[in-house]
Amino acid sequence: MSTKDFFRIRLSTIRPSEDIPFAIYVYVDSKMVEYVKLGDKLAAAKIASLHGRDTGESFFVDNINKPLYRDYVKSSMNSSLISNDQKANILRESSIAILEDLFETPDVGQAIEDTKPVVKDLLEFMQNAPESVGSLISLSGHDFYTYNHSFDVSIYSLGLGSALGFDKATMEDLGLGSLFHDVGKRNVALDILCKRGPLDDAEWVQMKMHPQFGLKILNESATVSDGIKAACYEHHESWKGGGYPQDLHGQEIHPFARIVSLTDTYDAMTTQRSYNVPMRPTEALNMMKEKVSQKFDPEMLRAMYSVLFKMDAA
Repeated sequence: MSTKDFFRIRLSTIRPSEDIPFAIYVYVDSKMVEYVKLGDKLAAAKIASLHGRDTGESFFVDNINKPLYRDYVKSSMNSSLISNDQKANILRESSIAILEDLFETPDVGQAIEDTKPVVKDLLEFMQNAPESVGSLISLSGHDFYTYNHSFDVSIYSLGLGSALGFDKATMEDLGLGSLFHDVGKRNVALDILCKRGPLDDAEWVQMKMHPQFGLKILNESATVSDGIKAACYEHHESWKGGGYPQDLHGQEIHPFARIVSLTDTYDAMTTQRSYNVPMRPTEALNMMKEKVSQKFDPEMLRAMYSVLFKMDAA
């Protein structure tokens, strides 16, 4: 058995001291080894200890049981015995584990189709537990890497889309576009993506290609919407012009791309990276307003203040 027959999970999504309805595996010596048998239980302390040492690549469930795992997570989200902040943790951890696998699949159309339940879960949680939406962000890891970043950008983007009055169908498409906005980075060298420190000129040229790489990947599927493509291809354009790759400006830029441009920048400024200290939310927004406001749709920048105020108040 190889890892392609399995998907990753986080142990923090497992309910302690309850029968687990699927087996859990670890990958050891190039093979999958059953670690938790079907019907076994894990104590809370054990889950916390193992999760604390997990890099995100330690625990797996057989692909056959993916629907069962999703139902298991769904039952946790519907449980009256689990607090909304705990549900936020479960939703975040389960979603990011799913995204890690989907972002690596060669069939991007199927990946987007399989991601739709993630977006629907996020929207449902944001509607049912608005006071805990901030926990989806605050529970984030301190490392700036593609999956955490894409998830956070999606949360902010959905909050901003809601503030702007988008309907349900548009919100679902926005959620997908924001999750996949950096899909082109799969074609950027890993040493550039993970470099500890600013990029040099040659590396920056490669990094700036990720919107084109992303559009090429998304164009491989006939079912991907124009909005999703625009969020990927145009999110480094600038409201006043001077962005890349097309030097668009103002209303020429798709609304999804204008939203992701703002939320992508905000998340980058407020998240720990190897070479900088994260800004406080208000500090980051004020800098965006005072120093680089020409990059953003002014109406959306104003709406972003209300989104973050609601999260902070909650």
